Amino acid sequence: MDVEMEDLKTGTVVVEKVMGKSTATRCFSKYPLKFILPRKVGSSQTDAVWIYALTYGGGIVSGDSISCEFTIGDGCTAVLTTQASTKVYKCVGSRCSVQIYEARIGIDALLVVIPDPVTCFSTAKYSQKQVFRIMSNSSLLIVDWITSGRHESGEKWDFTHYKSTNHIYLEGDEPLFLDTVLLEQGSTVTIAERVQDYQVLAMVIILGPKLKHVQTKVQEDVKNMMSEQLQLPATSLRRYSAPSTSHSLIKPSFLASCSPFGPQGSGVVIRIAAMTTESVYRFLQQQLASLEPLVGVLPYC
Repeated sequence: MDVEMEDLKTGTVVVEKVMGKSTATRCFSKYPLKFILPRKVGSSQTDAVWIYALTYGGGIVSGDSISCEFTIGDGCTAVLTTQASTKVYKCVGSRCSVQIYEARIGIDALLVVIPDPVTCFSTAKYSQKQVFRIMSNSSLLIVDWITSGRHESGEKWDFTHYKSTNHIYLEGDEPLFLDTVLLEQGSTVTIAERVQDYQVLAMVIILGPKLKHVQTKVQEDVKNMMSEQLQLPATSLRRYSAPSTSHSLIKPSFLASCSPFGPQGSGVVIRIAAMTTESVYRFLQQQLASLEPLVGVLPYC
């Protein structure tokens, strides 16, 4: 990348093989973004570069614009994560905060994107876009999730606008996965009224040969989990209802669905709605535990 293009970016990281090990050969960031790359995560046998993305002030301020580019070279492994939830502060005027990540993942390479959730403050406006360009045998795992806000301050789905876009392209410009989540306050129905009791929305994308074992486990576990939750005994199907109107179903506290995508089901997307952030953390810990040999430590632990 030339200097002029780098100046337009808020951050750039390049990971390449150096003497047989995944190594960050370029790392650049500027305000309001900061990258931390620890020298060692997990055992000395782990071949993975960990990248922590931080923002000065502990969050994204109204009007901030962050644009990052990541290149994961052939045969390399990298993990992109955060140290805490991404806070999006209150909107000033009509300014929207924007974050754009672009990543290229090489042949037989693995990128794991496992941030903590986004938490938007009251009136916040936030838009993020993540674009991934992969090869046919690249592997990619993405966790993208949002909480309802600052519960301790009485805020639940009080932000004004949230948009999250994830695009995956195969070997250049062939669309493989295109997805956008949009949450906006309506003139007649609020976000809280639409989401009701659920306080977390999450999406997990698992793709590629190195993650086939993770795909298999999560598909089976989600199937079993939802079968158990949705097949409740008749005596348990009543809640908050008067004796004369006792047909209300218990609302599951954790909902998940699994759908394959891509050629021959090469990828799977899991969508989650949960009543607590802790339950999503537990789910991610359990489902991603088998990544430890690849990335050095247990994700989200």
